[in-house]
Amino acid sequence: MKKVMVISLGGSLIVPEQIDFKFLDNFKKTLKKHYNKYKFVIVCGGGTIARKYIFALEKEGSSKKELSLAGIRATRMNALFMMQFFGKDANESLPMNMEEVKNHLSKNSVVICGALRYTDKSTSDTTAAHLANFLHTEFINLTNVQGLYTDNPKKNPKAKFIPQISWKNFEEKALKIKYKAGQNFVLDQSAAILIRKHKIKTYILGENLKNLDNLLKNKKFIGTSIEDLPVMENSVDYVTIHSNSPNRGFEKKGSPINQILCNQVTKKREGIDRASLKKVTKLVGNSVKIN
Repeated sequence: MKKVMVISLGGSLIVPEQIDFKFLDNFKKTLKKHYNKYKFVIVCGGGTIARKYIFALEKEGSSKKELSLAGIRATRMNALFMMQFFGKDANESLPMNMEEVKNHLSKNSVVICGALRYTDKSTSDTTAAHLANFLHTEFINLTNVQGLYTDNPKKNPKAKFIPQISWKNFEEKALKIKYKAGQNFVLDQSAAILIRKHKIKTYILGENLKNLDNLLKNKKFIGTSIEDLPVMENSVDYVTIHSNSPNRGFEKKGSPINQILCNQVTKKREGIDRASLKKVTKLVGNSVKIN
Protein backbone atom coordinates (compact mmCIF):
# COMPACT_ATOMS: atom_id res chain seq x y z
CA MET A 1 0.00 0.00 0.00
CA LYS A 2 1.34 3.42 -0.97
CA LYS A 3 2.12 5.97 1.71
CA VAL A 4 0.20 9.24 1.54
CA MET A 5 2.07 12.50 2.11
CA VAL A 6 0.34 15.86 2.58
CA ILE A 7 2.23 18.84 1.14
CA SER A 8 1.35 22.45 1.81
CA LEU A 9 2.68 24.28 -1.27
CA GLY A 10 3.23 27.95 -0.51
CA GLY A 11 1.60 30.33 -2.94
CA SER A 12 4.88 32.26 -3.00
CA LEU A 13 6.40 29.24 -4.77
CA ILE A 14 3.57 28.91 -7.29
CA VAL A 15 3.38 32.59 -8.25
CA PRO A 16 6.14 34.71 -6.66
CA GLU A 17 5.38 37.62 -9.03
CA GLN A 18 5.22 35.67 -12.27
CA ILE A 19 4.49 31.94 -12.45
CA ASP A 20 7.74 30.09 -11.68
CA PHE A 21 7.57 27.48 -14.45
CA LYS A 22 11.02 26.04 -13.73
CA PHE A 23 10.20 25.39 -10.07
CA LEU A 24 6.77 23.94 -10.81
CA ASP A 25 8.11 21.68 -13.54
CA ASN A 26 10.84 20.38 -11.21
CA PHE A 27 8.25 19.95 -8.44
CA LYS A 28 6.05 17.84 -10.69
CA LYS A 29 9.02 15.72 -11.84
CA THR A 30 10.21 15.25 -8.25
CA LEU A 31 6.85 13.90 -7.13
CA LYS A 32 6.50 11.75 -10.23
CA LYS A 33 9.73 9.90 -9.34
CA HIS A 34 8.03 8.71 -6.16
CA TYR A 35 4.62 7.62 -7.49
CA ASN A 36 5.65 3.98 -7.01
CA LYS A 37 5.79 4.47 -3.21
CA TYR A 38 3.70 7.55 -2.47
CA LYS A 39 0.44 9.33 -3.18
CA PHE A 40 0.39 13.07 -2.59
CA VAL A 41 -2.14 15.60 -1.40
CA ILE A 42 -1.07 19.12 -2.37
CA VAL A 43 -2.75 22.03 -0.58
CA CYS A 44 -2.06 25.26 -2.46
CA GLY A 45 -1.48 28.56 -0.73
CA GLY A 46 -2.62 31.95 -2.01
CA GLY A 47 0.75 33.71 -1.99
CA THR A 48 1.24 37.07 -3.70
CA ILE A 49 -2.15 36.99 -5.41
CA ALA A 50 -3.96 36.52 -2.10
CA ARG A 51 -1.95 39.28 -0.42
CA LYS A 52 -2.76 41.72 -3.25
CA TYR A 53 -6.48 40.97 -3.00
CA ILE A 54 -6.36 41.28 0.79
CA PHE A 55 -4.45 44.57 0.63
CA ALA A 56 -7.05 46.14 -1.69
CA LEU A 57 -10.02 44.88 0.36
CA GLU A 58 -8.39 46.06 3.57
CA LYS A 59 -8.20 49.56 2.10
CA GLU A 60 -11.91 49.27 1.33
CA GLY A 61 -12.61 48.49 4.96
CA SER A 62 -13.66 44.85 4.47
CA SER A 63 -14.11 42.67 7.55
CA LYS A 64 -11.45 40.20 8.69
CA LYS A 65 -13.68 37.35 7.52
CA GLU A 66 -13.97 38.88 4.05
CA LEU A 67 -10.18 39.24 3.89
CA SER A 68 -9.80 35.56 4.75
CA LEU A 69 -12.42 34.55 2.17
CA ALA A 70 -10.47 36.47 -0.50
CA GLY A 71 -7.39 34.48 0.48
CA ILE A 72 -9.35 31.21 0.26
CA ARG A 73 -10.53 32.05 -3.25
CA ALA A 74 -6.93 32.73 -4.29
CA THR A 75 -5.83 29.32 -2.95
CA ARG A 76 -8.56 27.63 -4.97
CA MET A 77 -7.59 29.51 -8.12
CA ASN A 78 -3.99 28.37 -7.64
CA ALA A 79 -5.21 24.82 -7.03
CA LEU A 80 -7.23 24.80 -10.27
CA PHE A 81 -4.14 25.93 -12.15
CA MET A 82 -1.99 23.24 -10.50
CA MET A 83 -4.57 20.56 -11.36
CA GLN A 84 -4.19 21.52 -15.02
CA PHE A 85 -0.41 21.65 -14.67
CA PHE A 86 -0.25 18.07 -13.33
CA GLY A 87 -2.65 16.85 -16.02
CA LYS A 88 -3.85 13.24 -15.95
CA ASP A 89 -1.91 12.47 -12.74
CA ALA A 90 -4.18 14.79 -10.74
CA ASN A 91 -7.86 15.09 -9.90
CA GLU A 92 -10.19 16.64 -12.49
CA SER A 93 -12.53 18.40 -10.05
CA LEU A 94 -11.65 20.62 -7.10
CA PRO A 95 -12.31 18.97 -3.70
CA MET A 96 -14.32 21.08 -1.27
CA ASN A 97 -14.06 18.86 1.81
CA MET A 98 -11.80 16.18 3.29
CA GLU A 99 -13.98 13.26 2.22
CA GLU A 100 -13.72 14.40 -1.40
CA VAL A 101 -9.93 14.57 -1.06
CA LYS A 102 -9.91 11.01 0.28
CA ASN A 103 -12.16 9.77 -2.53
CA HIS A 104 -9.91 11.34 -5.18
CA LEU A 105 -6.87 9.60 -3.65
CA SER A 106 -8.23 6.20 -4.67
CA LYS A 107 -8.08 7.24 -8.33
CA ASN A 108 -5.14 9.65 -8.58
CA SER A 109 -1.44 9.79 -7.75
CA VAL A 110 -1.85 13.45 -6.79
CA VAL A 111 -4.85 15.23 -5.30
CA ILE A 112 -4.72 19.03 -5.37
CA CYS A 113 -6.90 21.43 -3.43
CA GLY A 114 -6.97 24.90 -1.91
CA ALA A 115 -8.32 25.85 1.49
CA LEU A 116 -11.42 23.71 2.08
CA ARG A 117 -13.50 26.01 4.25
CA TYR A 118 -13.36 29.19 6.26
CA THR A 119 -12.11 28.91 9.82
CA ASP A 120 -11.09 31.86 11.93
CA LYS A 121 -7.40 32.81 11.97
CA SER A 122 -6.30 30.09 9.54
CA THR A 123 -4.47 29.73 6.24
CA SER A 124 -4.08 26.83 3.82
CA ASP A 125 -1.50 25.44 6.29
CA THR A 126 -4.38 24.67 8.64
CA THR A 127 -6.18 22.82 5.85
CA ALA A 128 -3.04 20.75 5.24
CA ALA A 129 -2.66 19.97 8.96
CA HIS A 130 -6.31 18.90 9.19
CA LEU A 131 -5.83 16.64 6.16
CA ALA A 132 -2.66 15.11 7.59
CA ASN A 133 -4.57 14.24 10.75
CA PHE A 134 -7.62 12.98 8.83
CA LEU A 135 -5.49 10.80 6.53
CA HIS A 136 -3.01 9.78 9.29
CA THR A 137 0.01 11.03 7.37
CA GLU A 138 3.11 13.13 7.85
CA PHE A 139 3.05 16.74 6.70
CA ILE A 140 5.52 18.67 4.53
CA ASN A 141 5.35 22.45 4.30
CA LEU A 142 7.14 23.83 1.23
CA THR A 143 7.88 27.52 1.56
CA ASN A 144 10.33 30.17 0.34
CA VAL A 145 12.84 29.70 3.19
CA GLN A 146 14.74 26.48 3.89
CA GLY A 147 13.19 25.95 7.32
CA LEU A 148 12.64 27.59 10.68
CA TYR A 149 14.95 30.32 11.97
CA THR A 150 15.30 32.23 15.23
CA ASP A 151 14.20 35.33 13.27
CA ASN A 152 13.19 36.24 9.72
CA PRO A 153 16.36 35.38 7.72
CA LYS A 154 15.36 37.75 4.91
CA LYS A 155 15.43 40.68 7.32
CA ASN A 156 18.00 39.52 9.86
CA PRO A 157 21.21 38.01 8.41
CA LYS A 158 22.20 36.84 11.91
CA ALA A 159 19.11 34.65 12.27
CA LYS A 160 20.09 31.09 13.18
CA PHE A 161 18.69 28.05 11.40
CA ILE A 162 16.77 25.55 13.57
CA PRO A 163 17.02 22.01 12.13
CA GLN A 164 14.78 20.34 14.73
CA ILE A 165 12.21 21.52 17.24
CA SER A 166 9.52 19.94 19.40
CA TRP A 167 5.82 20.40 18.67
CA LYS A 168 5.41 22.30 21.94
CA ASN A 169 8.29 24.71 21.31
CA PHE A 170 7.19 25.34 17.74
CA GLU A 171 3.64 26.09 18.90
CA GLU A 172 5.03 28.58 21.42
CA LYS A 173 7.01 30.34 18.68
CA ALA A 174 4.03 30.47 16.32
CA LEU A 175 1.66 31.82 18.96
CA LYS A 176 3.99 34.72 19.70
CA ILE A 177 3.15 36.08 16.25
CA LYS A 178 -0.14 37.92 15.85
CA TYR A 179 -2.30 36.35 13.12
CA LYS A 180 -3.02 38.41 10.02
CA ALA A 181 -4.85 37.32 6.86
CA GLY A 182 -2.25 36.65 4.16
CA GLN A 183 0.55 36.36 6.71
CA ASN A 184 3.91 35.01 5.63
CA PHE A 185 5.23 32.80 8.47
CA VAL A 186 6.54 29.26 7.83
CA LEU A 187 3.38 27.70 9.33
CA ASP A 188 0.26 29.37 10.66
CA GLN A 189 -0.75 29.40 14.32
CA SER A 190 -3.76 27.09 13.97
CA ALA A 191 -1.63 24.52 12.12
CA ALA A 192 1.00 24.72 14.87
CA ILE A 193 -1.68 23.89 17.46
CA LEU A 194 -3.03 21.01 15.35
CA ILE A 195 0.32 19.31 14.73
CA ARG A 196 1.12 19.47 18.45
CA LYS A 197 -2.33 18.27 19.51
CA HIS A 198 -2.39 15.34 17.09
CA LYS A 199 1.39 14.67 17.14
CA ILE A 200 1.78 15.05 13.37
CA LYS A 201 5.41 14.77 12.27
CA THR A 202 6.01 17.87 10.17
CA TYR A 203 8.81 19.08 7.91
CA ILE A 204 9.50 22.62 6.73
CA LEU A 205 11.47 22.69 3.48
CA GLY A 206 12.56 25.42 1.09
CA GLU A 207 12.43 25.66 -2.68
CA ASN A 208 15.51 23.49 -3.29
CA LEU A 209 13.63 20.37 -4.36
CA LYS A 210 16.66 18.14 -3.82
CA ASN A 211 15.74 18.27 -0.14
CA LEU A 212 12.19 17.12 -0.84
CA ASP A 213 13.56 14.31 -2.99
CA ASN A 214 15.98 13.26 -0.23
CA LEU A 215 13.28 13.37 2.43
CA LEU A 216 11.06 11.08 0.36
CA LYS A 217 14.04 8.74 -0.04
CA ASN A 218 14.71 8.83 3.73
CA LYS A 219 18.06 10.51 3.07
CA LYS A 220 19.66 13.51 4.75
CA PHE A 221 18.00 16.80 3.85
CA ILE A 222 18.21 20.48 4.77
CA GLY A 223 15.06 21.59 6.52
CA THR A 224 13.35 21.69 9.90
CA SER A 225 11.73 18.65 11.53
CA ILE A 226 8.92 19.28 14.00
CA GLU A 227 8.33 16.24 16.17
CA ASP A 228 8.49 14.85 19.68
CA LEU A 229 11.87 15.49 21.32
CA PRO A 230 13.21 14.13 24.63
CA VAL A 231 13.10 17.40 26.56
CA MET A 232 12.03 18.04 30.13
CA GLU A 233 9.24 20.39 31.14
CA ASN A 234 10.32 23.43 29.18
CA SER A 235 12.51 24.45 26.27
CA VAL A 236 16.15 25.54 26.27
CA ASP A 237 17.52 28.59 24.51
CA TYR A 238 21.29 28.26 24.86
CA VAL A 239 23.70 25.77 26.41
CA THR A 240 27.30 26.57 27.31
CA ILE A 241 29.74 23.68 27.82
CA HIS A 242 32.67 24.55 30.08
CA SER A 243 35.46 22.44 28.60
CA ASN A 244 37.93 23.54 31.30
CA SER A 245 35.60 22.60 34.17
CA PRO A 246 36.44 19.40 36.12
CA ASN A 247 32.74 18.50 35.96
CA ARG A 248 32.30 19.46 32.30
CA GLY A 249 29.26 21.33 33.62
CA PHE A 250 26.51 23.16 31.82
CA GLU A 251 25.50 26.75 32.20
CA LYS A 252 21.84 26.70 31.27
CA LYS A 253 20.33 29.96 30.05
CA GLY A 254 16.62 29.34 29.79
CA SER A 255 14.78 26.23 30.85
CA PRO A 256 16.27 22.83 31.82
CA ILE A 257 17.78 20.60 29.16
CA ASN A 258 17.28 16.84 29.11
CA GLN A 259 19.39 15.50 31.99
CA ILE A 260 20.34 12.32 30.15
CA LEU A 261 22.08 14.32 27.45
CA CYS A 262 23.79 16.42 30.12
CA ASN A 263 25.10 13.28 31.76
CA GLN A 264 26.38 11.92 28.45
CA VAL A 265 28.64 14.96 28.13
CA THR A 266 29.58 15.42 31.80
CA LYS A 267 30.87 11.84 32.02
CA LYS A 268 33.61 12.70 29.53
CA ARG A 269 36.59 13.75 31.70
CA GLU A 270 39.25 13.84 28.99
CA GLY A 271 37.35 16.08 26.61
CA ILE A 272 33.97 16.86 25.18
CA ASP A 273 32.07 13.96 23.64
CA ARG A 274 31.41 15.31 20.14
CA ALA A 275 28.67 12.77 19.44
CA SER A 276 26.77 13.93 22.52
CA LEU A 277 27.48 17.55 21.65
CA LYS A 278 25.90 16.91 18.26
CA LYS A 279 22.81 15.45 19.96
CA VAL A 280 22.56 18.47 22.23
CA THR A 281 22.92 20.86 19.28
CA LYS A 282 20.20 19.00 17.40
CA LEU A 283 17.95 19.02 20.43
CA VAL A 284 18.35 22.68 21.27
CA GLY A 285 18.17 23.86 17.66
CA ASN A 286 19.92 27.15 18.40
CA SER A 287 23.55 27.38 19.45
CA VAL A 288 26.04 25.52 21.61
CA LYS A 289 29.20 27.41 22.65
CA ILE A 290 32.36 25.72 23.91
CA ASN A 291 34.29 27.71 26.51
